[in-house]
Amino acid sequence: MAGILGGGLRNVQPIKAPKHALFKPCDGAPLLTVRLVNIRPALTRPALARPAIRTLSMLLSMTLSMTLSIVLSTALWAPAQAQAQTPAPAAEPVMAPAVLAQATALLHQAAQAVGARILTLPGDLDARLKLAPCTQVQPFLPAGVAVSGKSRVGLRCVQGPVAWQVFLPVTVQVWAPAVVAAAPLPAGARLEASQLALAVVDWAAAPGAPQAELSALDGRVLVRPVAAGQPLRPSDLRVRQWFASGDTVQFVAQGRGFSVSTEGQAMAAGLEGQPVRVRMESGRVVMGLPVGQRRVELNL
Repeated sequence: MAGILGGGLRNVQPIKAPKHALFKPCDGAPLLTVRLVNIRPALTRPALARPAIRTLSMLLSMTLSMTLSIVLSTALWAPAQAQAQTPAPAAEPVMAPAVLAQATALLHQAAQAVGARILTLPGDLDARLKLAPCTQVQPFLPAGVAVSGKSRVGLRCVQGPVAWQVFLPVTVQVWAPAVVAAAPLPAGARLEASQLALAVVDWAAAPGAPQAELSALDGRVLVRPVAAGQPLRPSDLRVRQWFASGDTVQFVAQGRGFSVSTEGQAMAAGLEGQPVRVRMESGRVVMGLPVGQRRVELNL
């Protein structure tokens, strides 16, 4: 004991029989036995005994805490390790292939209206879904769903013990001719017919429809570099200004079977693709789309 406490401690003796405390760990951990000894100092040397008791109590408390930590760690680690070593069962398909084919065919039919070659690529449902058995699954198109690019098809159970409804992600590719860069072009390049070509591309691969006619891009300026074979979309081109604020413009309102033209004053610069307000001679303000030199159109 003197070696542990670092002094010549004497007159320290046990006053009761040793006690054994049993700590029963969780299954799989070793049985731990801790022997506790009550110690009190002799009455003749109190100044030396009290510090010794405090030091010994601290040692016992630290030992007990460390041992319990090891026991608990062993009990918790063993089940987790066994679970990690258990191989996960192979995932089964959430939806039957025939249902997926029916769903993609529905979206394929809707996209045919654009008159191009359509490819529909179904995605995957969440493998964590646990759908009840169903004898008849009905595909449907959600309201407002896009028929090209990233889209989705609804699937609902119409005959089964439990009604459910899920959405299948689908990618719709629309392949048609469009204007592409014949060679790599830098930002700021002014386009000429010799720099462009026609090629069949996926119109739905990015936002904004690409240009379909070479003449529509003559003299346009690029705002970003374009790779060879890349279709030219509105976001690649510098916005054209057709007129300035305060200019007199021709305002054309047109619909099925009629067209009305009048003059007005532009209340802002006429930027391509951005609506602009026009004040008429009567003082009425209308909204239209700049489409050419000092020309604004409103389609009704």
